[in-house]
Amino acid sequence: MIRRPLAAAALALCGFGAAACGGGEATETGAAAPAASPPAAAVDTATGTADGTATGSGDASADSTGDGTGDSTPDGAADGTGDDASAPVTRTAAASESAARPLSGKVVVIDPGHNGGNFRHTREINRQVNILTQKKACDTTGTSTNDGYTEAAFTMDVSTRLARLLRDQGATVKLTRADNAGWGPCINQRAAIGNRAHANAAISIHGDGAAPGAHGFHVIMPKKIGGPVDPVVGDSQELGRKVRDAFHNGTGLPYSTYIGRQALNYRSDLGGLNLSTVPKIFIECGNMRNAGEARKFRDPSFRQTIAESLAKGLKAYLTTH
Repeated sequence: MIRRPLAAAALALCGFGAAACGGGEATETGAAAPAASPPAAAVDTATGTADGTATGSGDASADSTGDGTGDSTPDGAADGTGDDASAPVTRTAAASESAARPLSGKVVVIDPGHNGGNFRHTREINRQVNILTQKKACDTTGTSTNDGYTEAAFTMDVSTRLARLLRDQGATVKLTRADNAGWGPCINQRAAIGNRAHANAAISIHGDGAAPGAHGFHVIMPKKIGGPVDPVVGDSQELGRKVRDAFHNGTGLPYSTYIGRQALNYRSDLGGLNLSTVPKIFIECGNMRNAGEARKFRDPSFRQTIAESLAKGLKAYLTTH
């Protein structure tokens, strides 16, 4: 997810280099990563709302008792008789429902990196925003495979698949953008969407644009900066490790050969992390400039595998928090 602010007169996708798609500080572990941000409204994939605020799940659930239950009992048996007989069944049904929807009550914010229309809005995405440790461009175009499959399209597809999987497990899911046709949101707004939702976990999805010989994935986690992210740095690191393990096991992709240590990188130059008040990570799913990984990313079935692996990592974290 190499990312560079666009020039007002000329626009190009993120260039090559062993830096994460957001450009920025070189840490003890290696490169830079992307930023993210906001005019688009957050989309609640569980309810269809687009107001960027958390909505409860299950508000419209039906009353489980009928108006006339037991009224026609021929012998006038006391209500308690039937209740005693059905209680074990009710408890079993509740346990079954809990097992089927283990993420009920959890809120997850998914941030698909960049946006497909960013290149048409150079002035807007070049606007500088304050991320506490520095000022950075509102957003960037992201990178692409050598044959033109864009990072923005890749991240939107994976995010949509991931949202569906999490929703099926009972989670309330919000995306920071609704489609791949607009621009933004700016990186500070992407963080704000997760904060307003009081998310239990947030994840920003990217694909890197490093040198063609580099390969593998890595997870980016926040550092303490004397800012709003500090209280959730520990939880973010735990989230990052859970996702790292599930992604590695599920996709078979190797740890990054060019950034981080055992696919873990820590940064203080990403607005999406610095401004987050909820546990949050970025994942660079691999190097889109590497021919082998690019072929995988273009395959819908492999993108589904990516989504399933991310869902397992998020579940492993959320069911213990």
